[in-house]
Amino acid sequence: MLSDIERKVLRVIANYSAGRRRTPTVQELCTKTGRLRGGILIVLEELAKEKYIEWNRVAPDEMKVLEAWERK
Repeated sequence: MLSDIERKVLRVIANYSAGRRRTPTVQELCTKTGRLRGGILIVLEELAKEKYIEWNRVAPDEMKVLEAWERK
C-alpha cells in the first residue's frame, strides 16, 4: 500500500505525462507537491522499488510510468 505522498507523486507523474507527453522533472515534482528534493527522491526510490515506475537516481529526471494506479 502506498503512502499518501507516494500516491500523490504517482498521480502527478501519470497526469503530467499524459498531458504533456513527457514525465516531470524532479524540480517540477517539488513544485507540484510542495516537497523538498530529498523527499521527492526518497518517494521516487520507493515507487521504483514497488515497480510503479522505472527510475534511476543517476538520471533523476528520466522516469517511465509502469502502473499509474495503486494496486489493491
